[in-house]
Amino acid sequence: MRMFDKIKEILGEPYYECEYGLLYNMDCEKALSQLHEPCLASTITSPPYNIGKEYEDIMPLADYLNWLSRIASSIEKITLDNGNFIFNLGYLSVKDKGRAVPIPYLVWDKIPFYLNQEIIWHYEAGVAAKKYLSPRNEKILWYVKNKDSYTFNLDPIRDPNVKYPNQKKKGKLRCNSIGKNPSDIWEIAKVTSGANRSSIERTSHPAQFPEDLIKRLMLGFTNQNDLVLDPFMGSGTVASVSVELKRKFLGFEIEPNYCEIAKKRIQLKIQECTTLFDNIPETNAIVPETAK
Repeated sequence: MRMFDKIKEILGEPYYECEYGLLYNMDCEKALSQLHEPCLASTITSPPYNIGKEYEDIMPLADYLNWLSRIASSIEKITLDNGNFIFNLGYLSVKDKGRAVPIPYLVWDKIPFYLNQEIIWHYEAGVAAKKYLSPRNEKILWYVKNKDSYTFNLDPIRDPNVKYPNQKKKGKLRCNSIGKNPSDIWEIAKVTSGANRSSIERTSHPAQFPEDLIKRLMLGFTNQNDLVLDPFMGSGTVASVSVELKRKFLGFEIEPNYCEIAKKRIQLKIQECTTLFDNIPETNAIVPETAK
């Protein structure tokens, strides 16, 4: 039985289905508790930050951290041995302790994966503060299930910004011709809003992943045809990028209006990719006799 058929047999018919994946209008904790067979190569997600956005109810801090841990535990059980869990987290306020406490400081050891590395996502646009420094970064925790065997594709995410590209050592170029090894600080623009600076990919979702960020994560930590989960699908960025990069997706989103936004983005991406493929000119290359 195909993987998607097995999932549908357990969870029922999805909100949206295509050849690349399944999108469910379901609470992810409830859905994940029903899945038991390892199938995920990766989870790339950003949960609600417990700060009172329109899509969340603020929980007591301990309850919020336990909720994140429970969801991660369910995901760990259905993650393949060489799979990963990539967790984008921001800040929250802790009463009488701190104004902007990074959520990773509170939850990093409550996630049942091995913490391989922290990535700093730096961006320029954001809240302008007068009495403290303007926040311009979030953390991405890169967890793996097996610390000795995991997917990491260096070449697709090399940094082309090489300061001395022609520098040599003993007559050989010191830097790889396609770029230097990437650092753990990534400069990627946020999805901005506003009449004069709104990003092209902007939807009505108030906390949208930038496609450039998800592309880099997906290229670096997954392979083609891998199944990628986003349990907080939101506007559908993970699913949309999965289509573009020839991965498969599984998504859960509790808000029906966000499901509809995600569905339309996925459909548009499929259309764009199909058009791009159709416009690639055919070649009439002559095949040498020895190659026939």
